Amino acid sequence: MNLVPEQHSVAAELQQILLRTESVEFFLEAFVVHAAEKFSKDTEVLAGVTLLRNKEGTTVASSSEAAKALDEVQYGFGDGPCLRASRTGRTVLVADVRTEERWPDYTDAIQDRGFYSILGVPLLLGNDGGAGLNLYTREPGYFTPETVQAAEAFAAEAAIALQLAVQLSRHKSAAEHLRAAMQARTVIDLAVGIVMAQNKCSQEAAFEILRQASSNRNVKLRDLASRIVSSVTSEGVETHFVD
Repeated sequence: MNLVPEQHSVAAELQQILLRTESVEFFLEAFVVHAAEKFSKDTEVLAGVTLLRNKEGTTVASSSEAAKALDEVQYGFGDGPCLRASRTGRTVLVADVRTEERWPDYTDAIQDRGFYSILGVPLLLGNDGGAGLNLYTREPGYFTPETVQAAEAFAAEAAIALQLAVQLSRHKSAAEHLRAAMQARTVIDLAVGIVMAQNKCSQEAAFEILRQASSNRNVKLRDLASRIVSSVTSEGVETHFVD
């Protein structure tokens, strides 16, 4: 059985996920579900993504509630394969928790839940901090060297796609802020024009009248401008913004 995905195939899969999702959060959720399905060949694999914040781990996405619960067991002990992978940038394999000696309390707790094999793969996001892909299964020895290699290649592609998702999210947020600012500016400019006509004054004087009224009434300038525009027209104000 060949678990090693083709490089361009993995990239294409993740790009499709990125194109179908609207935020980093949705991308991560889709990604971990995809990871769980990809590595669930002979037995079910659960997946989660751990993100380090102030040196503490938190699950930002999981393939199921069971996967999230397994991550949280590790956080309770403050260390384990997935946290270690996130902190060190190195893959950590637990072939069988019943013979693992690095984290005896943690492995006892996971064993009690019926999971015996764990793989933590680093998913680093540059200067944004450490993160890791966490894979769990009930079958001891499931993560063979071939599977580990496939998971590392998958995580490497995911790190690139996730950085793209973060950048796209930032650009989208900036565009939304610009759109809101332009909308506010349009309403204010219209109100200034109305005040100019009513008071037969300059644009600068009209804006000062609005500003003083906004301050005296403790009302935001945009809200005051909207009221003024609404007083002379029942039609909504539209800003022509081309993406």
